[in-house]
Amino acid sequence: MTTPIMLSVAGSDPSGGAGIQADLKTATALGVYGAAVLTSLTAQNTHGVTGIHPVPADFVADQLTAVLEDLAVGAIKIGMLATPEIAAAVADVLRTRPRPAIVLDPVMVATSGDRLVTPEVTEVIKEALLPLCTVITPNLPETAALLGNLAPHSPDEMEAAAVALRDLGCAALIKGGHLQPESPEPVDGKPSVRRPDQDAMSVDVLADDSGITHYSAPRIDTTNTHGTGCTLSSAIASGLARGADLRTAVGAAKDYLTGALRAGAQLGIGSGNGPVDHLWRNR
Repeated sequence: MTTPIMLSVAGSDPSGGAGIQADLKTATALGVYGAAVLTSLTAQNTHGVTGIHPVPADFVADQLTAVLEDLAVGAIKIGMLATPEIAAAVADVLRTRPRPAIVLDPVMVATSGDRLVTPEVTEVIKEALLPLCTVITPNLPETAALLGNLAPHSPDEMEAAAVALRDLGCAALIKGGHLQPESPEPVDGKPSVRRPDQDAMSVDVLADDSGITHYSAPRIDTTNTHGTGCTLSSAIASGLARGADLRTAVGAAKDYLTGALRAGAQLGIGSGNGPVDHLWRNR
């Protein structure tokens, strides 16, 4: 019996809440062996990123080749690709060998709205990497960057954007965590009554070859959100490495992340936006 393996190709977070560190914790928590290819070093903590030091593209390719030549990787999660050369190098290696399932988390735009990569990186991801992947998992600002449009503002707009991304080459899961509550529409000229739970759900939208699927979970009121995108994408990749189909892997990953968000406040890590609790089930 072989142990399922998830390979993370991503940047390092010295504070431990995001990037490679979050991916390896997630894999371990979900019973998967985690391997790692580093694409960049960062200077960051729970307050934000203050510096990015890219690994040379040819050495990223060397790391990726070495792992794939030896380990029976069941799924790959791709995160931060700091330069167009790194993105192209990863695509070149993956294009020349049999590929496992690939989850692409396009780390492009921070929650603050700041761009983390150049438009050139975005273009390489769209043209060279995305068609090689199983699913891409952008947040709302990253969806806008990929499509050159405004960010979706409703589940209906998320559906249309997910279909547009799917048509670029792979399934698309658009994360709705940043979706702002909509203003209630009047009914017959009178203010409508809004149920207390109407904005209490976080909805992600998946577009794959079989159509559209919504994944809903309670919206957690917390500031412990550091590493949520990394955690969700690596949880999906871990599920795929264990043999789950995409829709099942996404649903299980969202359940896992919801629990990690809810438990994150108990960690007491950092003085900014703390990390989620990757080991909440173990605790």
